[in-house]
Amino acid sequence: MKAARLYGIGDIRIDEVPRPSPDPGEALVRVKAVGICGSDVHYFKEGRIGEVVVSEPLVLGHEPAGVVEAVGEGVEHLKPGDRVAVDPAIPCGRCEWCERGHPNLCPSVRFFGTPPVDGALREYIAHPAGALFKLPEGLDYECGAMLEPFGVALHAVDLAHLKPGQRIAVFGVGVIGLFVVQLARLSGAVRIFATDLFPSRLELAGRFGADEVFRPDLEDPVAGIMEATGGRGVDVAFEAAWVHGTVEQAVEALAPGGTLVLIGIPLGEDVVSFRASSSRRKGLTVKMVRRMKHAYPRAIRMAEKGLVDLKSPITHRFPLEEVQRAFETAAEYRDGVVKVMVEFINQRS
Repeated sequence: MKAARLYGIGDIRIDEVPRPSPDPGEALVRVKAVGICGSDVHYFKEGRIGEVVVSEPLVLGHEPAGVVEAVGEGVEHLKPGDRVAVDPAIPCGRCEWCERGHPNLCPSVRFFGTPPVDGALREYIAHPAGALFKLPEGLDYECGAMLEPFGVALHAVDLAHLKPGQRIAVFGVGVIGLFVVQLARLSGAVRIFATDLFPSRLELAGRFGADEVFRPDLEDPVAGIMEATGGRGVDVAFEAAWVHGTVEQAVEALAPGGTLVLIGIPLGEDVVSFRASSSRRKGLTVKMVRRMKHAYPRAIRMAEKGLVDLKSPITHRFPLEEVQRAFETAAEYRDGVVKVMVEFINQRS
């Protein structure tokens, strides 16, 4: 079968690799769509995220959906032909954090596309059946792939404890930031601010519920937010970009007693920094988002009900054979890109 493997910074190649077979408790999934995430782009551009380094060829991709081809012994809730979204995390299920209900914090978690665990940019994957979620009618494979970043946004909003009537800001409206905007509106936020460098993303943020948008390369978003709130600031600030001072901007835009939710992964230096005096004086609460937990069933119900738009952020589609160009498009922010989807069109059996 074909697999796209990262050999080094900016170097992805299509290789022939063995097709897996499902072990007991697993299902074999024919992959149909995989979204390219910002963390995939970090590995593509830098070869690492923090101390996690790509040291040998690695299959990237952790936003997959596909169709069940076969099931292993003991799998009863799935059958060949079922369309599924794939949770890319395999926690140990036995550690202190898993037993507390926080599998996203499992120190032994195996996560797609994180060295040394291969990801989903391959024609087939064998995966624990408990991490496969059936897609209802009306949700296609692209929607199934988008459930992973939507789940991260859902977890971030859970951590923020949003309440009706609050004012919020989202710094960086890539895919996850756009989903946060939608969820904030659903949660009853009365004023939503969004910032980004790219007009196409700000236009989507406005469609999804942002009341005011700012381009930080053209104007000061903190000044704009403070003016719009009468000098008060926002109750919750979501940082979903981690570039061009967004963490510092989020701190300065918060009202006293506010909550800062850090979603983004820093590009370059692996450091968080903001003014201690501002954060201390305001008594801010800081929440760090580590992927998601128990999000897929809720995410699927919301998408099936039409409460969230999963499709509009998908701006570019490429076949697996053009995966190098797909990553370059995402990494270089070409042509108004928001989300790049890799689709498996000409699969062989």
